[in-house]
Amino acid sequence: MDGINIVRFPKLGLELEINRVAFRIFGFPIYWYGIIISAGLFLAVYLGLRNCKKFGIKSDHVFDIVLYGLPSAVIGARLYYIIFNWHEFNGDIMKMINIREGGLAIYGGLIGAVLSTYIYTKVKKIDFLAVADLGGPYFVMAQGIGRWGNFVNQEAFGRNTNLPWGMHSNAIQEYLERLGDSSIDPLAPVHPTFLYESIWDFCVFLFLLWYRKRYKVKGELFFLYMMLYGVGRAWIEGLRTDSLYIGGTNIRVSQLLAITFAVVFAAVIFIRRRRCLGETPVYNTSAGTDIEESTDTQTNANIVENEDAEVNAINDASVSHEVNSEMNSDAGTQAQEK
Repeated sequence: MDGINIVRFPKLGLELEINRVAFRIFGFPIYWYGIIISAGLFLAVYLGLRNCKKFGIKSDHVFDIVLYGLPSAVIGARLYYIIFNWHEFNGDIMKMINIREGGLAIYGGLIGAVLSTYIYTKVKKIDFLAVADLGGPYFVMAQGIGRWGNFVNQEAFGRNTNLPWGMHSNAIQEYLERLGDSSIDPLAPVHPTFLYESIWDFCVFLFLLWYRKRYKVKGELFFLYMMLYGVGRAWIEGLRTDSLYIGGTNIRVSQLLAITFAVVFAAVIFIRRRRCLGETPVYNTSAGTDIEESTDTQTNANIVENEDAEVNAINDASVSHEVNSEMNSDAGTQAQEK
């Protein structure tokens, strides 16, 4: 698994040499998979911190949500994968906790992150829907980036295709030969479904960025994320060869969840728009970024301090003037009496 993979796009005449290992530290391999997922996460957190004030959320709360949400997401993503792919582990605990080779399910991570965030907001008495609206666009953006980790690992690909962008590699061939599906040719190109989902995720992200300046129902931004991602995932999941199934059935668990979420959240959006439609957008574009607000606060404090100093100086000067006037008046009176 640590070797170099040659990924070919035959009809495009492209051939890429990909090494799963980015570098080594004292002989310990650091994989591109983890680096790419971490990059998506850090970018999402950074953008969330830049915009949290526009949703009425303090940056300290964002840090706390990430602190609890990240391990919850990783645990949820791994448990989801293990539960629906139990035969791969055979009770091997060490194999279960080794996530460096992949095996993280996005829906499991989403469920874990949402649960931990909901609990945190209830304990801290923060508006959960405001937090969800803040995080929705950045979560789907991070998913779009993270899918390229699947490309490096040569996983999350689809069935055979004759489309120009069909891809093939030795890793894909070996997996399909082990799969033993007679309807799939291990030697033929396959759908790069990781790419389909990455493009879909970025399109959803850009739409949500555009829409958040206009939406007037709290929670709608997150609901739209769940609905739109579900629509894309339901279609893309049907093309994949590595889907997780429910028991011994032919039901793809992520496809079922995607369809369910798409329908449920579409209904929630419709109902809430009829009941909760406001007159002004929820997203406060005039709030500025957290960094800008801190600077503005300090600037305002300095202005107030300077104004107070000026007022005090004026008052002191007035008092001094009055005292001098009284002294001069007294002196004049004494002179007249003499």
